[in-house]
Amino acid sequence: MTTHLTQLKLQTLMAINHVVGKALELDMALGEVLTILSENLSMERATVTLVDRTTGQLVIAASHGLSPEERARGVYRLDEGVTGRIFQTAKPYIVPDIRKEPLFLDRTGSRGIERDKIAFLGVPVMLHGEPLGVLNVDRLFGDAVDLDEDVEFLAVVATLVAHLVSLRDEFEQRLEHLERENVSLKYRLSRESSGPYIIGQSPVMQDVERLMERVAPTRATVLLLGESGTGKTLIARIIHDLSGRKNQPFVKVNCAAIPENLLEAELFGHEKGAFSGAVGIRAGRFEEANRGSIFLDEVGELPLGIQAKLLRVIQEREFERLGSNQTRSVDVRILTATNRRLEELVEQGRFREDLYYRLNVFPIRVPSLRERKEDLELLINHFLRKVAREYGRKLHFTSEALAALKTYDWPGNVRELENMVERLAIMAVGETVGLELLRTQMAVGRDAEGGASAAPSTAKVGRRPSLREMEKQEVLAALREGEWVIARAARILGITPRQMGYRVMRHGLSRMVAVERAQFQGAKRGE
Repeated sequence: MTTHLTQLKLQTLMAINHVVGKALELDMALGEVLTILSENLSMERATVTLVDRTTGQLVIAASHGLSPEERARGVYRLDEGVTGRIFQTAKPYIVPDIRKEPLFLDRTGSRGIERDKIAFLGVPVMLHGEPLGVLNVDRLFGDAVDLDEDVEFLAVVATLVAHLVSLRDEFEQRLEHLERENVSLKYRLSRESSGPYIIGQSPVMQDVERLMERVAPTRATVLLLGESGTGKTLIARIIHDLSGRKNQPFVKVNCAAIPENLLEAELFGHEKGAFSGAVGIRAGRFEEANRGSIFLDEVGELPLGIQAKLLRVIQEREFERLGSNQTRSVDVRILTATNRRLEELVEQGRFREDLYYRLNVFPIRVPSLRERKEDLELLINHFLRKVAREYGRKLHFTSEALAALKTYDWPGNVRELENMVERLAIMAVGETVGLELLRTQMAVGRDAEGGASAAPSTAKVGRRPSLREMEKQEVLAALREGEWVIARAARILGITPRQMGYRVMRHGLSRMVAVERAQFQGAKRGE
């Protein structure tokens, strides 16, 4: 009998070794190993339990003789039950009769109807002296079998299992490395083909690029932090383009530019008659972004009620349209941005703590322009080339003007610089931008941003109306003409609704727009 059993074990090891040699997928290979143990040596209900990297708990990675439901129940803390003891002590454990062992939990519930004596054997799966998991089997007969010999044999099998896990980890590391190289190559190609890319070679922006390339291939939710105008929207777009969702929709929503009473319908859609003015069915932005990415800019401005719905979408990928009970599912990657300190909003009770932690999975801080002054000339040249294409204007700065630009703190960041170059393309008479013209336009730009930093080279302007005042009047005139609807006003001015929303927010007109629109609609209904 002993000779026969020894021969069986040798054959079993040879079969397992063959599986290890041709293994491509860990779960499939481990399942084959456990099947061989059952068929050759009557080791039933075999399981390989490994540490889950996400939860830190022991979970069944492969099994034989368990239903999917029983396998799903096999989750243990690292110090729980027999499996936890084997993992923590890194030593084998034998239970000759599971009916008499208080530590045996039968978490899977697979042994509830067994009447015969069941022996349970478990050995640690070790790699480089550290436990990775546990290999467990049942013996349906105990007296005729030397359990100690079985444990010695299982220890050998566990070594082969550890080899399989090591191969899996090495393969995943190589795959991750290849994915990063692929993303990096795609990003370089995007630069060369005039696709979206970051302008700058400063160390802080190189750090941002590295983080972008690392997170882009994943499904992780990204939170972009930084002052207004630093380029968070561009970074969100690049992350989308570097991901596997590139050919799917990229939907942008400025949460601060949409009135609160319309924001829920904008995000989640509405049914006909859901509210006054809902004359038809409309899909929301989340549905539009299905299989792609949605970028929620100024997410710190979301009302608490909508925050709760957003949390559900992140957790369950489900929502209902306004006025509907039908639950809809979406596959959307969520990218967000804010210039607010969300942790302070959480302390003030203005932002949900659970949502904050869901959004803060992979934060990327985008530096201000004053933190990356070495990128200034590259950015200026980029925007000069842009206005040359769009306006047919070739501009260049005098040395004095360029020196003045370098002394400025740029509180409006890259957006302020871009706007300034665009204004110069409109206002400059010739191709040369000198210090005098620059003074005027920089003072105008700083006034438009509403900050207190001094314009370069002690630039001062008279009391004539500033461009900011002129722009505000133009915005108000367009809003009145467009019946206080931002999209209509944007069309009147020839800009995008997002740009119009930004101007409304910049000039402090958001509340006025909401009030005036409500009054206008009320008066219209009264007619």
